Amino acid sequence: MRALALLGTLIAALLLASAGPASAHAALRGSDPADGAVLKSSPGSVTLTFTESVGLLDDSFRVYDPTNHRVDTGEPDHGPAGSDTARITFPKKLGTGTYTVAWRIVSADSHPVSGALTFSVGKPSATTAAVSTGPVENPLTGSLYNIGRYLAYIAVALLIGTAAFLAVCRPPDPAPLRTPVRTAWWVLLASTLFLFVLRAPYEEGTSPATAFDLSALGRSATGRPGLALLARAALLALTAALYLVLRKRVSPSLLTRPSRPLLAAAAAVSVALALTWAAAEHASAGIQVPLAMTSSVLHLLSMALWLGGLTALLRTLHRTTTPLPAAVVTRFSRVAFASVTVLVVTGVYQSWRGLGSWQALSDTSYGRLLLVKLAAVTLLLAAASQSRRWTAKLATVPATVPATATATPATARDRVPVPVGAPAPADPSALADRPSAEDPATAEDSTTPGPGEAPSPEEPSTSEEAAPATSAGRHQAALRRSVLAEVAIGVAVLGITTILGGTLPGRAAAEAAASGTTSDAAGIPAAAVATVPFDVGTPNGYGKVQITLDPGRVGKNSVQAVVFGPDDGISTVPELRLSFTLAAQKIGPLPANVTDRGGYWAADSVNIPIAGEWTMAVTVRVSDLDQVTVAKKIRINA
Repeated sequence: MRALALLGTLIAALLLASAGPASAHAALRGSDPADGAVLKSSPGSVTLTFTESVGLLDDSFRVYDPTNHRVDTGEPDHGPAGSDTARITFPKKLGTGTYTVAWRIVSADSHPVSGALTFSVGKPSATTAAVSTGPVENPLTGSLYNIGRYLAYIAVALLIGTAAFLAVCRPPDPAPLRTPVRTAWWVLLASTLFLFVLRAPYEEGTSPATAFDLSALGRSATGRPGLALLARAALLALTAALYLVLRKRVSPSLLTRPSRPLLAAAAAVSVALALTWAAAEHASAGIQVPLAMTSSVLHLLSMALWLGGLTALLRTLHRTTTPLPAAVVTRFSRVAFASVTVLVVTGVYQSWRGLGSWQALSDTSYGRLLLVKLAAVTLLLAAASQSRRWTAKLATVPATVPATATATPATARDRVPVPVGAPAPADPSALADRPSAEDPATAEDSTTPGPGEAPSPEEPSTSEEAAPATSAGRHQAALRRSVLAEVAIGVAVLGITTILGGTLPGRAAAEAAASGTTSDAAGIPAAAVATVPFDVGTPNGYGKVQITLDPGRVGKNSVQAVVFGPDDGISTVPELRLSFTLAAQKIGPLPANVTDRGGYWAADSVNIPIAGEWTMAVTVRVSDLDQVTVAKKIRINA
C-alpha cells in the first residue's frame, strides 16, 4: 500500500511539474475575414469557426487598430452557423489599416483555446498592434487542475469499485473496506470542489490567486464544465444522505448484502456520476456525440469496477488472516473479465474516434501518448491474466477446516490433562480427543495408528489436513502479489489517461490542417519554427539554433534565433548569419541580417516573396577560427 501511495504521489508530482502549455481540443478551422486578408471595405463582424462547439468568455475578443488602441465591439456570441462558431460585431465602420484580433474561448471538452489573427481594411498599414494572447493556461493553475482531475479519477474508481466488490463478491469481513469507501467519497468531493474553484482561473489563464473572486465563481456555475462539477457534488451529497438514512433504519446486513432496489439505486447513481465526466470531456464534442457519451460512461464504469475492485481485493487479501473463500475471488474474477471486455471494446472505439487515421498514431502527440497508454494497458492485461491463473488454482483447493471443529465446546480444553512441562497443544479440539495417560483402557482403544498401520479413513492425518491450508495460503500470497502489480499499473494508466485528456485529438488536428488555417491547436499565432543542430568539430563546439520566422508566410517576417549549447542552456556566440534560398525558382540567397540582441539574434523585417519550401543556411561561429554552416528546409505559406 505504501508503494501504491508513492506511485500516486510521483504521478501527481509529474503533473504538477509539467510547465508546458496544454494542447486544447478545439482547433481553429477558419475565420471570416481570413487571417491576413485585405478587404475593400470595413467588415461588420469577425467570425471564427472551430472543429467543435465552444463556450464564450466575457473577454473572448480583443480588437486593436493599427495604433495599438482597443476597438469598441459588441458582446461576443455564436454565429448563425451554430455553437462551433464565435463572433464579434463592430458598432461602426473601421478605418483604413491593419487590425489585430486576439481571441480566447473554451472548447466543449472544457479546455481553453486562444489565438490571434490580422486583417486589413483598404490596404495594410505600415505598423500593426503587437498583442500577446497570453499563455493558453497559467502553468501552476493548469498543473493543479490536472492533479485535481487525476485524484477524481482515482477516487471514483475506488468508490464505485469497492462498493461493487462489497455488493457482488460479498467478502466474509467487510470491515476493512469501509475506510476506503469513506476516504474515496471525501477525496472525490474535495477534488470536485477544488476543480470548481479553479475552473475560472483555468479558463482565463490566470493564477490560482484569482480563484475566489465571486464573479468568477458565478461564471463557472453557468458553464457546462462547472455545471457538471456541481452535479457531481450534488450526487455525492445525495449518496451520503441515502447511506445515513439506510444505516439508521435497516440492518447492517442489508448494506453488505443489498436488495435489488438498493442495487438498482446504486447503479443509477454510478451512471449519473460517470455522466458528469462524459458531459464535459472528449465525448461531448466531435462526431457521434450520443454514441461517444454512452461509450465514455461504460468505459469509466468498467474501469472503476476493475481497478477499484482490484484495490478492494488487495486490501481484503492483505487484512485477512485466514485464507479468503475461493467464491469471493471467483466472483470478482467474473466481474473483472466482463469489465475488461467492455474496456477493450469502448477503448477501441474511442481511439478510432480520437485518432481519425492510422497516420495520427505517429504524427500527433495524441497518437504517441495513446501508444504509451496501450503499452501500459497490455502490461495490465498480462498481470490480470496471471491473477486469473492464481484465482483458478485457489478455487480448486478444498476446504481445510472440518465442520465439527467449530462445534468443540470451550470447556473441552479444561478436561484435557496435560503433563507438567509439556508444550500447550496447538489444536484444542485434537487434544480433547487424545486418550488420557491415566486411563490405560482408553489408551489401548486409541485410534492412533501403530507401526505399519494406516490412518483411519474417518480421521485424516495432520499432514493431510495441513496440505490444503498450505496450498491455499501459497496461492493466496501469489494472488496478492499479482493483484498488487495490477493496481500499480492501473494507477499509472490513470495518470496517462489524465494527460491524454489534455491533448488535442488527432482527428481535430487533421481537420484544422486540412482547412488551411495556420493557427495551431494551442491558439498561438502562427509561426514557422525550425531547430538546426551544429557541430564545429571541437570539444563542446556543438549545440543547436532555434529559429522562429513569424508569421511564416509570404511578405515581411520577423526572425528570432536562439543558440543553445551542449548542456541545452542558452549560449552566446560571436557571430550568427542566416540566409534563405528557393532553388526551384532560383531565388536567393536572401540575407536575414540578424543582429545580437543580448541573449538572442533577431531581424525585424525579412521579406519572403514566394511561398514554398525554402532552404535556410545558418552559419554559427563559436571562436575566431571555428565556424560551421548548416542547411535546413523550412516551409513558407502563402
